[in-house]
Amino acid sequence: MAHTQHQTMRRVLRREVAGTIGLLTDEQDFTAMRRRYRSFAFDDHTNYLRQVETLLRTLASEGGHTTVALFDPEEYAEFCAEHALDPDTAASRTRFTAELATTGATVPYEGQTLDTLVPDLIDEAVRRATWEYATTLLARIGSCASCGEDIGRAAFVRASDLLLRILHASGPGERHLVCSVSTEPEALVAVLRTDDDQHGTPHLDESEALEFTTVLALGIATRSAGGLVMRTTTPGATDRVYGWRLRGEELEPLTAGEVFDAYCTDVDSGDLVSPESGVDYCAPPDLGDEGPTTAHTH
Repeated sequence: MAHTQHQTMRRVLRREVAGTIGLLTDEQDFTAMRRRYRSFAFDDHTNYLRQVETLLRTLASEGGHTTVALFDPEEYAEFCAEHALDPDTAASRTRFTAELATTGATVPYEGQTLDTLVPDLIDEAVRRATWEYATTLLARIGSCASCGEDIGRAAFVRASDLLLRILHASGPGERHLVCSVSTEPEALVAVLRTDDDQHGTPHLDESEALEFTTVLALGIATRSAGGLVMRTTTPGATDRVYGWRLRGEELEPLTAGEVFDAYCTDVDSGDLVSPESGVDYCAPPDLGDEGPTTAHTH
């Protein structure tokens, strides 16, 4: 009787334990792990993904909460070298995965298929990498030669003000806002999605907002070419698309024609594509009074 009670309690406790699975989403990364480490027992990426999905469903059926983290072999090797761990052990892989749970790109498992989860996980990894890269560049800019103010911090304050004004001026509904900044070796792109809560106040993901603001701040601080495009969706109304061109620390409204051209041109080929029906390509709303500026001569 006591043994049965202990088994029952262990099952109850298991439901209280949150877990993380490190996932090799890319077949090339999977092959690298298989070739480097004998203790990595899988030999087929497709079967590996199938087994992971089965495990996720099993854990969910038992009432557990599991997140999936992006497992990168190169980062794993660096982690093991830094902590003097033998990389050819399951214990080391488990320790690395536990680290990913707090520092890496993760997506919660909520019953979705891996066909849905993997792209979301990759998008999350790209988002985190974009934010980290933009943050690093902002920190390297330093202080204004004339006034001593931290240029990156001032640009972030300016970007935050612009974002708040955009959300306020856009009116109610769902919003999809894209910011692109021309940096080397390639442009940085950040996406922010918002909708309204029951009080009509824009509700947004804090991580997305932080990334978006950081990328915009980098464009402001470096005086890079860039732009913002907003799409708003309101029930019973036509979708509206409009945007701004980044000029230093200012946002210059795009004309309806410029927005139309941007949306109806294929990015890769440059060919015109058919415009969406039920979409109004228009000039943006007025953003109201100016907020803080970062006028420096760096």
